[in-house]
Amino acid sequence: MSQPSLPRLGFVGAGRLARCLALSFSRAGYPVTAVASRTAASASRLASQIEHCAAFDDPQQVVDAADIIFLAVPDDSIGTTAHTLRFVADAASGQNGLTGKALVHCSGASPVELLAPARDQGASIGGFHPLYLFSGDLADLERIAGCSVTIEADGALKDALTALAVALRCHPLSIPAGGRMLYHAAAHYAASFALCSLAECVALWRTLGFAEDDALRALLPMLSGTIETARDKGLPNALAGPVSRGDTGVVEKQLALLEGLGGDHAALYGLLSRRAVGLAERRAKPPAAIEAIAEAVEESLNRSLNQAAAGASVK
Repeated sequence: MSQPSLPRLGFVGAGRLARCLALSFSRAGYPVTAVASRTAASASRLASQIEHCAAFDDPQQVVDAADIIFLAVPDDSIGTTAHTLRFVADAASGQNGLTGKALVHCSGASPVELLAPARDQGASIGGFHPLYLFSGDLADLERIAGCSVTIEADGALKDALTALAVALRCHPLSIPAGGRMLYHAAAHYAASFALCSLAECVALWRTLGFAEDDALRALLPMLSGTIETARDKGLPNALAGPVSRGDTGVVEKQLALLEGLGGDHAALYGLLSRRAVGLAERRAKPPAAIEAIAEAVEESLNRSLNQAAAGASVK
């Protein structure tokens, strides 16, 4: 029995994500046959870098030229784009291990159910979300290796998408239907919210006269070291700072200082300290003073949040 051929891949959208995936899949030996974009120049630019790949103005032409069609478009466009596409039985159906065509979006937050119009026409539908921040540079093709790809699909399409994730040298993750919004919201803590934490530190240090460039030069190596330690030893054992050491007095003084600054500085510090307490409690030997620290954090949070609520009611 002959082995099924590799599925033909097409992309609707030619931005950073599409560029990385299309070029990476092509390098891995997959036929990337078609690209469409809102701007013809973007589609042509990407297609010109891939052998035997055509650039189109109309997303329907990508559907006609590919077996798995990736929607690499903004979330607000996924549903409207899916409604415009027509799927018909393909004479080559089954030769690549799939039953008919497949429509797959690359969003981490939007439900796969947005692709229901394609499913109603007999196509398979799914989600394929690389957990990676795309820079748009060619370096993405190497840096994406080792990242995870969250897949939501069934049957042969799930197998095909898993194989594609492996071709990227990524780790496939499965997610249940309806779980994408929570998954995506939580992922912000490892991306955007990590930047927000840095921004909070920069803002506080600015009151001491530190320039932002100097602050980042000091902070980024520490952040990098924290990440490496977490990778090697796990989250609880990577925790550093006064909570991890059981320095109740330092925690209390820092909370009081931040409360005195006003705004939401103390509330943010308190909420994150609450999470730090949780990590410290997971250690084989938690700090002896962890209960006292937890109490100090909660008392400060009560003051900060009550103050914020009172301020909001006045407005």
